[in-house]
Amino acid sequence: MKPLPISKELVAASSRPMVLSILANGESYGYEILQRVILLSGGRMEWSEGMLYPVLHRLEKDGFVKSRWQVAETGRRRKYYTITAQGKRQLSEDRKHWEALSQILGNSWGMRHV
Repeated sequence: MKPLPISKELVAASSRPMVLSILANGESYGYEILQRVILLSGGRMEWSEGMLYPVLHRLEKDGFVKSRWQVAETGRRRKYYTITAQGKRQLSEDRKHWEALSQILGNSWGMRHV
């Protein structure tokens, strides 16, 4: 049985912490980030380039990531992204918010109705 895909709303809401978390593990480029999302989600999240690049551009504009161009061994130019110190602080805040939300939802789902 194929795993239930994550809703578009949750994918959008989680895009910043997901990308920052991936980049916290090291520099990466677009296609590699897309593959990492699929791997980390067990195939439940499949982002397109059209979804990822606006997120990366917004993160760069906000100072959370920086980028540089490099020519790969194949001869293709790739834009590599790296998390900044400000991005690491944002990731820490995002993590706290998501952990709190997860706990709140877990508590609400565990409630018994009388």
